[in-house]
Amino acid sequence: MSKNVILKIENLKTWFPVTGGFPKKVVGYVKAVDGVSFEVYEGETLGIVGESGCGKTTLGRTIVRLYKPTDGKIWFKNEELTHLSDKELLPYRRKIQMVFQDPYASLNPRMTVAEIIGEALDIHKLYKTKEERQERIYQLLETVGLVREHANRFPHEFSGGQRQRIGIARALAVQPELIVLDEPISALDVSIQAQVVNVLIDLQEKYGLTYLFIAHDLSMVRYISDRVIVMYLGNVVEEAPSRELFRKPLHPYTEALLSAVPIPDPKIARQRKRIILQGEVPSPLNPPPGCPFSTRCPYAKDICFKEKPQLKEVGGRKVACHFPLE
Repeated sequence: MSKNVILKIENLKTWFPVTGGFPKKVVGYVKAVDGVSFEVYEGETLGIVGESGCGKTTLGRTIVRLYKPTDGKIWFKNEELTHLSDKELLPYRRKIQMVFQDPYASLNPRMTVAEIIGEALDIHKLYKTKEERQERIYQLLETVGLVREHANRFPHEFSGGQRQRIGIARALAVQPELIVLDEPISALDVSIQAQVVNVLIDLQEKYGLTYLFIAHDLSMVRYISDRVIVMYLGNVVEEAPSRELFRKPLHPYTEALLSAVPIPDPKIARQRKRIILQGEVPSPLNPPPGCPFSTRCPYAKDICFKEKPQLKEVGGRKVACHFPLE
């Protein structure tokens, strides 16, 4: 794995205005992503985990500029993309692609598979003849484990796993360098999930791709990721190599998340203590002062309710906690 930085995020914020009253005015902001910074290296898979509503998907969509960032910077190979117009972004759309969570909703039901995949080739003018275009579509289908005969079918004729493969083929059509995978297996049957993940791993090895893998399933994140970022309420609370994170979490929130991961060995599972967090996740419209996790943290002290901890390096990893676990 290369140590060249392909993507750099600096203090990224994505806030959504909330309006109310008459006449309508902005009464607050939902702070979906609130000051996130990290780097992604060429050829690696960076996992992003956290509960529903922690800002994972918003972060992914902001990186590919489906959402406009409120503040901060997005760098791709030393080029800043943060404030580029749609026209200026077009060359980078080729290099950064996204696979969406729901394979049922992300494919146009009125288009054939050939039209769905070929659309990207048309936009970026990646062929000279119609025959070359058709052959490229066939190659992409075979690359993701489908067959040429599937090209003239519509999305409703496929299973969930096959549709997600079509979504992956569409992302690969423009020969990207970075793919944001937004929970690509969560809508699929368990039996199909491993197949799709193995396809992703094979493609990464074949084409030298870099992945941003957003997921709920920590077992799958452990399997596919080189490094992992843990998010809570729009903030990064821990960042570490995958093996280190699963061996010894430093943040109480990470510890609670990992305690919920099923273990196939009944003896080990019985000995393990499950950590049940008390209370609900605070609203991103009105986050608590101090540490965002303070209202649910079993180890919280006075300073946690007053002062927000910064992401700092501890033993080669990063954690945002006043009292990291030992």
